[in-house]
Formats: sequence, structure tokens, C-alpha cells
Amino acid sequence: MAHKIRILPRWLVFLFDLFLVCFCIFLSRMLKLNFNWEHVSIGMRFMIGVVLVINAVLFYIFKSYAGIVRFTNLEDTSRLVMVNAIAAFLYVVLNTFVLKNGNYFTLQIVAINFFITTFGIISYRLAVRYCFNFYKSLSQGGEKLLKKKVVVYDTSADGLHIKKVMNSLPNGDMQVVAFLDDSFSTAGKLLEGIPIYNTSEASLEKLHNEGVELLILANKHMEKGKLNDLVDNCLAHGIRIQQVPAMLDWLNGKLDTQQLQDINIEDLLEREVIKIHNEAIYTELKGKKILVTGAAGSIGSELVRQLLQYRPSVLILCDMAETPMHEFMLEIQEKYKNSNVKAYLGDICDRQRMEHLFEIYNPQIVFHAAAYKHVPLMEENPSIAVMNNVNGTKILAELSVANDVEKFVMVSTDKAVNPTNVMGASKRIAEIFTQSYFRHLTGDGENSESADNTEGAKHVTKFVTTRFGNVLGSNGSVIPRFKKQLEKGGPLTVTHADITRYFMTIPEACLLVIEAGVMGQGGEIFVFDMGKPVKISDLARKVIKLAGKEPDIDIKIIYTGLRPGEKLYEELLSNAENCRPTYHEKIMIADVRQYDFAVVEKRVNKLIASARQHYTLETVFLMKELVPEFVSNNVAYEKVNVGVPNA
Repeated sequence: MAHKIRILPRWLVFLFDLFLVCFCIFLSRMLKLNFNWEHVSIGMRFMIGVVLVINAVLFYIFKSYAGIVRFTNLEDTSRLVMVNAIAAFLYVVLNTFVLKNGNYFTLQIVAINFFITTFGIISYRLAVRYCFNFYKSLSQGGEKLLKKKVVVYDTSADGLHIKKVMNSLPNGDMQVVAFLDDSFSTAGKLLEGIPIYNTSEASLEKLHNEGVELLILANKHMEKGKLNDLVDNCLAHGIRIQQVPAMLDWLNGKLDTQQLQDINIEDLLEREVIKIHNEAIYTELKGKKILVTGAAGSIGSELVRQLLQYRPSVLILCDMAETPMHEFMLEIQEKYKNSNVKAYLGDICDRQRMEHLFEIYNPQIVFHAAAYKHVPLMEENPSIAVMNNVNGTKILAELSVANDVEKFVMVSTDKAVNPTNVMGASKRIAEIFTQSYFRHLTGDGENSESADNTEGAKHVTKFVTTRFGNVLGSNGSVIPRFKKQLEKGGPLTVTHADITRYFMTIPEACLLVIEAGVMGQGGEIFVFDMGKPVKISDLARKVIKLAGKEPDIDIKIIYTGLRPGEKLYEELLSNAENCRPTYHEKIMIADVRQYDFAVVEKRVNKLIASARQHYTLETVFLMKELVPEFVSNNVAYEKVNVGVPNA
């Protein structure tokens, strides 16, 4: 173990600097006078006295002696150059105005002295730094060989700073040996003596062969496409990737290797941030009374956060989950102190409770996010899926019309397309009901009321549906489950090797819901661009690799088989549906089949009556009557698929 090296006292550095500037002025005068001692000696004591006084004052003012010599950096050298420049200026002023063009501090002597002094005073500091580093490497012996070789991505100031921090940690176990950069023009060059590589596979292969184990991302704002390509290439060559936290999160303003963070799989699945500049959103929502159902859930709570930005007069949060609602209200009170937010505990299936809500708050816009969404649970409890997802929607829709709500925006799911499970079928029925109800109110459907009979079309509640796939980080979703399984040492469970899903972040999904809700004029089903589907088995492998483990070696992946009602892949449009573009490239309108409200209402009432009695097979059969494309993947409901309502 190396002996602790004591730091030189500042007064000793101060005295040595003064000695050095005195020697340099002597040497400068010797050079100017061609080493003629007789001429040099004349007035030399006076010159040294002046140099001592001026530099002592400047050193004290600028504290050039206060830095630790062995850690001299660019800031220290810049300060020394500035001190020497000011001293040179004072010499010239003294010689011109006080000594009246004497032969002491001539321009030639001052110029020579500036360069000699600057070179000397900086060189000795760098020499001390080099000797210290050399001594440190010798004292550590073979420990340096055991350090983990690291590459830093980004050759900007951030990357350079990370390199300096990592290599200067007293007890660090990492050594930055190279930089990585996208630009091929910088490849092969050196940055502070360290080579720069490009991100090609050949470069990564070479780095891997040289023993590089880790890539540190200094740039936290990479384009998603570049980030995914870089991560895939690094993992393919056995190089782990980590990133530094934001500088504000560094412990005591310093970075430690323990603070390095693994790349989140969510960062890789995210798309580029959607930019929406629609002034109509602010106009439509500002000063309005807005109701959000399911407000304590993952989607509902993010909707609330985003809606608060548009300054509604009051935001009513409705949910039946007491503890999540309480915790969310604490967050709202802390972050949005001036907002008018009301918490309302209630079940959307309780008509009287919902009537009370509308009577007290009289909302103008409703965002309906409350739903039961977990496929396996709804397969075992189809009557509950109908009561919540269908009956709850029906109650809210009818109360919205009765209370002159301007717009009703329902959050649906891609599982409503060609449903193979009870949950998806229940959401599709909710879509059918609200769409046909709107056509009935506006006079577009058979046996419908005319617009005049509803106090004018402008008073008709506009029903808008938004449909999207899985959201990252939602309660019970696959990624949080993978992370929990990984913490326990595995295995990671995947239902099928070929199963795929669409993914979207919660903020992005809610942003599009609000945008579509404002855009909608009633009766539309908006579908969102979900990007490319992701294979869940590939997702599991990437999660394992990002944690520095090897799939099937360190962490097993087990295929448990498709659960009842589960699809191999999700769809955003059924075979009978097409879509039309809107002004926003990420939002489209689905052209779906139209239904007669009188028929729909009759069948929905019959379905709810069956669900209220908790008849399982009959309830599922009635769902299929409403949604013919519903073909259950659940063995328990095979008879329903062939039209047999009862066991």
C-alpha cells in the first residue's frame, strides 16, 4: 500500500514561485545582454526587488500558490499566465512612467522574461504532477493491471470531464482507456493522449479484444435510434453499458463509481419526444371543470399531471382506491400548490354515487381512464369486467349527456381489436356503446333522436375514443415484473417465445389522449402510432444483459405458455377497419363499422343484467353476440366460440 504523500505547505510554494520569478528576470537580463556580467550586475538588485514586490502582491491577490501542485490543471495554468501578463504590463508601466525609459525593464527584457517565467513556473508544476503520478503507479504495483478498462462515449466537454474524474479517483477501480464517438472524422485521433474510436462493429470488437468491459455514457440526451444501435452493438460484443447521473445528483458534488447507473430498458423502448404545439388544447381546457376517472392509476394520474398545465378551474379526481388516491393527493398538494384539485372516492359502477359527483361538480369535460385491464384476472371474472368496463362506461356516458358535458374522452386499448379475451371484448363493447350513443344523439343512426330534440347539436356531448397499446411502467406491466424477478436472481418468465407487444411511455400516451380529445368532434376512435412491436423474449434478454448478466447462464428465461385469452401479438386495427390521417402524424382515425344504438342498448342491457347475476358462460356468450370478431383463446369458453351459451 502506498505511503500517504503530504501536501506541500502553501507558504513553501509561495516562496519557491518568488525564487523562480527572480531567477527568470536574472536569466532574461543575461540573455538580453549576451551574458556580459558587468552590464548585468548594474541595477540587478533593484530589478529583483521590484520583481519580488510586484509578484508577491499578484500571487497573494490571485492565490496562484494555493492549488495542490500535483493536481495542476488548465485553470491553474491559465491563472499563472494571467499573473505573468499583469506583471509584465506593470514592468513596462514602471519603466516608462517612473524610471523614464530606463534600461531596466525594456520591452525586450520584459518579453523574454514573460515567456521564460511562464514556461518555468508551469513546467515545474507539471513535472511535480508527472512525478507524483509515476510514483503512484509504482506504489500501486500490480493493482493498476486489475483495474477495469473503460471507454467513455462522447468527446465533448462532458466526456472529457468524466474521463478526468474517473482516472483521478483515489481508490477507483476503473481506468478510462479510450473515447467513443459517432463521427468517423475523429476516429484515430488522440484526446489528452487517449485514442478515439468510432462506433463501428470493428472498433467495438477491437476494444473488446483489448479487454474493455464497460462503456460509460456521458451524454444523457442521445437520440433513441443511436442509443439503441449503440447498446445492441456493445451487448453483442460483451461490453456492458452504464451512464452517469445528472451532475446535480453527484454525491457532495463529486462522482463515484458506485453512482454509475445501468441503462433502463424504458430508455431504449422510448421513441423521440412527440412535439405538439396545438393552441386549441389550451383554449379548450383552460378554465374548464374536468373530471378524470381512474385518477389514481398509472394513466389517470399522468393525465391529471398534464391537465394541470392547462389551468382548469377545477380538476376532479375520481377513483375507488383509497390509498393510491391519498398518496397521489399528497403529491399534488406538494407540486401543484395553487391548483384546484378535488379528490372524490367512488365506484363508477355506483350510479347514485356518480350522480352525486355530477350534481356537485358539474364537469364540462370527462376523461374516462377507469377500467379493469389485467387479462388473466378478467378471464376468471368476466362478469366483473362487464360491470366495470361496460356498465361503468355506460353510467358515466348517460350522466355526461344528462348533465350537458361538452366532451367525453374514453381511454381504450389495442386489445379491443379482434379481441381474444374478456378484457379486450369488454373495452370493445364500451367503444361500440359510446359511438352508437353519439350517433343516436346527433341523428345519424336509425331510430335516433334528432339534433333539435337534444336542444341543438352544439349541446350534444361529443364522445371520443382513444386506443393504444401497452405503456411502459404501468402498474402490473411486464418490465417492472422483469425487474423484480431479476432482483431475486431469476428466472424471468415469458409466456411464449414469439409473443410481441407494442410499447409507449405513459407521458406520451397521455399527451396523445389529450391531443386527440381536443381534436375529436365526436364519434371517432383515434389510434396512435405505436412504433414497432417488441418481442418480449428479446426484451427479457436485453434486460438481463443490461444488468451485466448472461441470459440462460446467469439468469434463466422460462416460457410458461400463453395464459387464457392472451394473444401472440396485438393489433391496433381489425381486418374490417381502415384509418385516416389527421394533422398530427402520430394520430390516426379508425374507420370502424357502425352500429344501431337501439340494438346495442338492448344487448348491452341484457349483458349487464347477466353480469349482475354473475353468470359466467352466458355473460361471455352475450359479449360475443355484441362483438362477433371476439374469439376466445380461453379453453373454458370454447363452447361460446361455437355459439353455445350455457354449459
